[in-house]
Amino acid sequence: MEIKIPHLAEGISSGTVVSILVSEGDAVKKDQTLLELETEKAVAPIPAPAAGKVAKIKVAQGDAVTIGQSVMLLLVEEGGDSQAQGESLKRQAPAAPSEAPMNVPQPAVLPARYEAVQAGGQLPPGIPPPASPSLRKIARDLGIDLARVRGTEHGGRITLADLRDYIQQLQQAGAAPAAYPPAAAVRPPSPPVDFSKFGPVRREPMTHLRKKISEKMSESWSSVVQVTQMDEVEISALLALRNKHMAAYEKAGVKLTLTPFILKAVVRTLQHHPIFNASIDGASQEIVFKNYFHIGIAVDTEQGLIVPVLKDVDKKSMLEIAREVNDLAGKTRERKIGLEDLQGGSFTISNQGGIGGAHFTPIVNKPESAILGIGQGREKPVVKNHRVEIGTLMPLCLSYDHRLIDGGNAARFISDLVQALEKFDESEVLLRSSETKPLAVKKGNKVKK
Repeated sequence: MEIKIPHLAEGISSGTVVSILVSEGDAVKKDQTLLELETEKAVAPIPAPAAGKVAKIKVAQGDAVTIGQSVMLLLVEEGGDSQAQGESLKRQAPAAPSEAPMNVPQPAVLPARYEAVQAGGQLPPGIPPPASPSLRKIARDLGIDLARVRGTEHGGRITLADLRDYIQQLQQAGAAPAAYPPAAAVRPPSPPVDFSKFGPVRREPMTHLRKKISEKMSESWSSVVQVTQMDEVEISALLALRNKHMAAYEKAGVKLTLTPFILKAVVRTLQHHPIFNASIDGASQEIVFKNYFHIGIAVDTEQGLIVPVLKDVDKKSMLEIAREVNDLAGKTRERKIGLEDLQGGSFTISNQGGIGGAHFTPIVNKPESAILGIGQGREKPVVKNHRVEIGTLMPLCLSYDHRLIDGGNAARFISDLVQALEKFDESEVLLRSSETKPLAVKKGNKVKK
């Protein structure tokens, strides 16, 4: 039985082998993890579809692989799990092409003189070229076969710029019959620099995660018109409120930090300013207003920045939020976070307060339209009731997509957020009667409370 990389999630077309957990000749059980694949910023296990013996391993740690690629051969005992083998092969076989409906435009065909720059044939048959769902819709509406477009991003991923260049080249090919159009749309790499001639250097390869972060940040910076609105919030009252209820939360088994307060205040502000919880659909040129509040929380790990998503924050209590934030952060730092925990965000928070620093300019986490950066709270002189007192000021940095959001909207949003934090409702912090009991913790054969 051939073990192939299965479809993992929408928009995921490739990954990197981070660990191989078996050796040739090993006997494995059904659903036993054979290898781990790093996709996007998550590590996904690839299980055995049937019990058997590993006959051959076709990849090594660090290899880049694509969906449908064969990575192992598994020798299955005759009659041992033939049904699982048949289902596995059926799942891995590429779907037969269906006849296109009459109302769907047919893919554009390159002129014969332009075949030299087409990128077709680089992927195995039946494997779609890597591109975002919105880009696929644009290409489908225009009748363009993405298999002919050369992707210039990591792993051959096709961007909107690649599609635009391809269309321009088609136009040039039609307008200049006697001449070849420019070469395929490949951005020239930066000229290499020999740093060693200036002094000692050390080189190490970029990890898959670092490459993915670089790709995402570059895409966001080049396609989103970003502006950052900055302010400060006086959090002395908020800190006093946290200290007042910290012991009750500790009895419930949770450490109360400022993050749940910020999440609650952000969601309340988003409800009054829904444009900050929206996204632009580039294909249909529509604004998508989301009626859910899934907040991404940037987590600093040894491997790089990862943003797990806390779902339905508006429907959860402070205790539930505090518990889930701790769990998500722990799973993220241990690289046990799943793809489902990294998707679906509608707004992101990047809190550097625990590290230090003041104001900064966070980059919008595309396809979201805004991100809130938070700096470290510091004691400073403030004016209260016409008197100068010492207060704790926390920096707020709101970056937003200026294509969708105007400066006036941003000023009103951050002003309302300041009010929500400075006048935080204590009733939000109070534990419900059902939450005052600590969680039962199993210890041996006994249950300790």
